[in-house]
Amino acid sequence: MDQPTVTLWVKMEPFLVGALQIPPPSKFSMHYLRKISTYVRMRASEGYYPYLSWPMWRHIACGKLQLEKDLAWLYFELFDGLVERTSEKRLEWAEVISSCATEEELSVDTLQFLLFLYIQQINKFSLRTSLIGEEWPNSRSKSYSLSGESTSQIKNWNDNYHEAFVQNHLQDLLELLLDPDQLTASFHSTHDSLVSPEAVQALSFLVEGCVNKNRTVYPLHELAFWQPLRSRSGFSKISKAFSFPKLASWLRACLTGNPFGTSACLKSGKKLAWAQQGEWVTDVDVMRQIGLSKYFNLILTVEGTTKRAKIACNTHMVPSTHRIVVMSQVYKQTLAKSSETLENSHVRIHRCCESFIYLLSPLRSVTIEKCRNSTFVLGPVKAVVHVHSCDNVKVIVICHRLTLSTTTSCTFHVLTPTRPLILLGNQAITFAPFHTHYPMLEDHMGRTGLATVPNYWDNPMLVCKENCDWNVFRLLPPSEFYPFVVPFEMEGDTMEIPGGLPLVYQKALNQREQRIQVWQKTVKEAGLSKDQRKKFQMLVESKFHEWLVHTGSQQQLDSLVPPAAGSKQATG
Repeated sequence: MDQPTVTLWVKMEPFLVGALQIPPPSKFSMHYLRKISTYVRMRASEGYYPYLSWPMWRHIACGKLQLEKDLAWLYFELFDGLVERTSEKRLEWAEVISSCATEEELSVDTLQFLLFLYIQQINKFSLRTSLIGEEWPNSRSKSYSLSGESTSQIKNWNDNYHEAFVQNHLQDLLELLLDPDQLTASFHSTHDSLVSPEAVQALSFLVEGCVNKNRTVYPLHELAFWQPLRSRSGFSKISKAFSFPKLASWLRACLTGNPFGTSACLKSGKKLAWAQQGEWVTDVDVMRQIGLSKYFNLILTVEGTTKRAKIACNTHMVPSTHRIVVMSQVYKQTLAKSSETLENSHVRIHRCCESFIYLLSPLRSVTIEKCRNSTFVLGPVKAVVHVHSCDNVKVIVICHRLTLSTTTSCTFHVLTPTRPLILLGNQAITFAPFHTHYPMLEDHMGRTGLATVPNYWDNPMLVCKENCDWNVFRLLPPSEFYPFVVPFEMEGDTMEIPGGLPLVYQKALNQREQRIQVWQKTVKEAGLSKDQRKKFQMLVESKFHEWLVHTGSQQQLDSLVPPAAGSKQATG
């Protein structure tokens, strides 16, 4: 009987969602992590191992590593967010936090947390590598655009870089998981070192695989323990542990590119053709407004009216937890989508300009990169929304976490149970309360485990304080606040903004409504003649049109109007 063929790959989510896109603290080096690994095992009876409680991590981070408490909590909370939980469990935890319970009861898997701290090195800036080596293009670090051309991208999305990182640091990763008695005095392994089953199980945080290229995905430890593979993975019945050299050799031999990663999606995923994009962009079953659904099917198929957007996805060929949708070069268009194609997907929106994009489905994560002068209305995002290198964009979203880097003049209307993270290179950020709704919104919130409380939209965190100024952001003044209307009809029960508006913003809206009522009454009682009313109406409409043009609202209204009859459609 033929031996089964095992394929292993590095999981994308720990890097995509878990690695902060800043250089890590210097104390997250291998030298200090080895010391922590030994220290937690020595104090296992005190809440350090096999699960590390928040008070114990605070003691290590603040007392030993000299980190600020907020930063220590950020990494602890960030890792906890990676733990796979049902939406019901997430909602239960949100209720615990909102009832003023402290975070003292929170604990995480110790070994996996050490691996999580180590992979923060993926965004470490190295003068040496940037000058002479690893940062130069090569077969492992190369990534591709939707047109098939090589392009640079943030490392968190580059699955080829994830594989190279694990391959290059596999020795360190395994040594970090070894019991102290398996290490030399200088914290290194020997030829006789043994890796515990718990350590291999922890490594499943980063690695998974399949057998004989089957679509069924298994965590690493299940494959390593599988009877037909034990001789190759190095497991011994006698020691009930793995041989360090055999395990390392097996891992190196089996590790390959992620078949569900971004590169595979762009190379062999479903690249939606020009005519097909209209179908992807709209689901007429959820857009009931007369004429509107037809328009959305035309906007991407009318020849010569707009620049062709590029959209690719792998949802037709991967397990539900590995879905990716990549959208690029949407230009002067209004795109809207709510369907299974998007649900629980990692979404990357790249190089979009002067557009309005509505993705009204429960999402796993969203990255908005190198976009300008656009508005993004997103369904609830289970993990993180990261906005990078954008100029003058507006993002409206309920998400678990929001992170910002290198943005200029951007506005964020958010509802989030964690503090928005301001990383490096941002200017003129505006934070405002979440201010819209659509009929399925609360149902989608339930599916992603997001509640209305707690809500820290107005309490951002400057992560790199030495390189940031508190004046980099502001809270939107109530006088500038207006609610946002999603211009599509869908089935569902949500009729108002979840959780309502903060009192000061609701008060500003009420006062504005009162002024409108007073104005309407004044006009009614003015006793104008028919001719005067006509001239007055023309004046109001003229001023309103000027306001639409000045605020950019005219472009959005124009994009919602069907094109003139007889427009020629593209054939391909």
